[in-house]
Amino acid sequence: MDWQIIVDSLPELIGGMWLTIQITALSVAIGLVIAVPLAILRLHPNPAIWMPVYGFIFFFRGTPLLVQLFLIYYGSGQFSDALQQVGLWILFREAYFCGVLTLTLNTAAYTAEILRGAIQGVPKGEVEAARACGMGGRLLYRRIIMPKAFRLAWPAYTNEVIFLLQATSLVSVITLMDITGVASKIAASTFAFYELYLTAAVMYLILVYGLLAVFKRIEYRLSGHLRAAKDTTTDSQQGPALR
Repeated sequence: MDWQIIVDSLPELIGGMWLTIQITALSVAIGLVIAVPLAILRLHPNPAIWMPVYGFIFFFRGTPLLVQLFLIYYGSGQFSDALQQVGLWILFREAYFCGVLTLTLNTAAYTAEILRGAIQGVPKGEVEAARACGMGGRLLYRRIIMPKAFRLAWPAYTNEVIFLLQATSLVSVITLMDITGVASKIAASTFAFYELYLTAAVMYLILVYGLLAVFKRIEYRLSGHLRAAKDTTTDSQQGPALR
């Protein structure tokens, strides 16, 4: 084990870690914004509305992420003239934009399907009670359905974000210098493959378990009503305290 190579490579690897964090954060944030309306439209009774959404989800869940990355990064070059006419080629010619776009669409498809299942899992009694109180449409979704759906979907959504963080390693194949890209570049010149990729693995572990800690904290806050109910049940079972 050549520790000196690891020490010398740390500044570049930390820069790659920062790029990994940026790409993950952008993809998760934009993907979630896209996924919420997609999940709602996926449940629409009109086939003309839910079928295109289903087609989007089917494609991005059914094809490898690497293929999607190549299609957007390399495939967009075939439409450069059309993209230039609408002013989008300046974006699609950048590897950073293509990487974020691919990961965003991929996680939006998975998240939409997770939320769809969670929305369907909301107890009908709660929905009917809200309707009896006069709620409907957007208000019903905003006050009752979506908050409950997010609580139900949170464990599965946590896994999706972790998978997305790990999937960012694929952007190195389109020249982005994330953790994997930096490790590959340095290893190719020093032949210290074991040291560099082991260090990269440790950095991914740090990111994953840091992210898990954040999501567990959020889940703890989301489940406050369950903790309160549990505490009330425990106190009632114990009975009155003796003085």
